[in-house]
Amino acid sequence: MSPSEPVAGLVVRTVDYHTGGEPFRIVVDGAPALEGRTVLERRRWVRDHADHVRRLLIDEPRGHADMYGCFVTPPDDAGADLGVVFFHNEGYSTACGHGTIALVTWAIDEGRVRVDGPEASVVVDVPSGRLDCRARLGDGRVTSVAFRNVPSWVLAQGVEVPTSRGAIPVDVAFGGAFYGSVDVRAIGLDVSRASLPALIALQRELRPALEALVDPRHPDAPDLAGVYGVIFWQSEPAEPGADLVQRNVTVFADGEVDRSPCGSGTSARLALLDAAVSGGPLGRGATLRHRSIVDSIFTGRVVGDGPEVGGRPTVITEVEGSAFRTGRHVFELDPRDTLGTGFLLR
Repeated sequence: MSPSEPVAGLVVRTVDYHTGGEPFRIVVDGAPALEGRTVLERRRWVRDHADHVRRLLIDEPRGHADMYGCFVTPPDDAGADLGVVFFHNEGYSTACGHGTIALVTWAIDEGRVRVDGPEASVVVDVPSGRLDCRARLGDGRVTSVAFRNVPSWVLAQGVEVPTSRGAIPVDVAFGGAFYGSVDVRAIGLDVSRASLPALIALQRELRPALEALVDPRHPDAPDLAGVYGVIFWQSEPAEPGADLVQRNVTVFADGEVDRSPCGSGTSARLALLDAAVSGGPLGRGATLRHRSIVDSIFTGRVVGDGPEVGGRPTVITEVEGSAFRTGRHVFELDPRDTLGTGFLLR
C-alpha cells in the first residue's frame, strides 16, 4: 500500500469552525506529521503522501463538496507562530482568508498563542506567504480577526472569455491566489441562491478558459499558479460605516461555493478597486463592506503600496471577519467500509 492510499482503522480528530458561514475543519490529531522545511514543501508532501486524510474529511459521507479544512504545521522559521496547509474538494489551496481567521481564533481558544490584553498579534505562515494577524478580544473571547495579506495586484483587465452565455469580460487579480472577477448583473444574473446553478456552471467554463488565455503564474513562486476561483460581484446601496458596499459569491476549486465573502478574494477585489477596475475606485484606507451570499460580512481596505511583483505595482490589504466554533469531531475509517474515504456527488 502506498502512503497516499487509505489506512484501515484511521482515526482523525478535528475542531470545526465557520467563518461567515463557510466551514473550516482543523485537524488536531491522527494525521501524519507533514514533512518539509517550509509550508510550501509540506503542502507538496501531503498532496503526494497523505491525501487520504483530506479525502476522509472532505468527501461524503463525513464531509461534502463545499467543505474546507487544514493541517496545522510548524512555521517556516521562528518569525511566525504557526503554519498551515489548506485543503478543499479539489486539493490544496495557496491561500484562504476565512481559514486564516478561523485558525487564529482556534489558536487563541486553545491557548496555542499568548494573549495579554484586548488584542493579540499572531503571525501565520500560509502557502502564499507570511500573514500578520490581529485578533480583537472581548470578555476573554475572540470577537474578530484581521489579517494583512501578501501583496495583491491586478494581472489582467477586461479579458473576453467565450462561454455558453456569450463572451464575458473578466478581470483577474492576485490576493494570495488568482481570481477572475465578473460583474454578475452585466450578464443578467445576481448574487442569489436562485442564480447559483448558473454561476457554478459558469465558473466551470470560465476557469479553464481564463487559464488558457492569461496563464496566471506568480513570478516569484512557481507553486502559486492557475485560476483558483471566480468572484461574481455586484454593487449594493450605501450603508453607514462603509465607503463602498458590494456583494459577492466566489465559486472556486471544482464548483465549490464560498459561503463567506472570501478573504483572499476580498484582497483580489481590493486590488481591482484600488486600480479603479470592477466597480472602483476605492480610496486608500477606505472601507469595503463585502457581503456574502448568506449576508455575512468581511471588511477590507487597502493600507498602502506593496513591493513590485514581476514589475507590477502591488497593494497591501487588510481583511477582517469573525469565526465561531461549531464542534469537535472524531472521524473513523472502518476497515470493513467498502466506500473507503468516501465520494463526492457534484
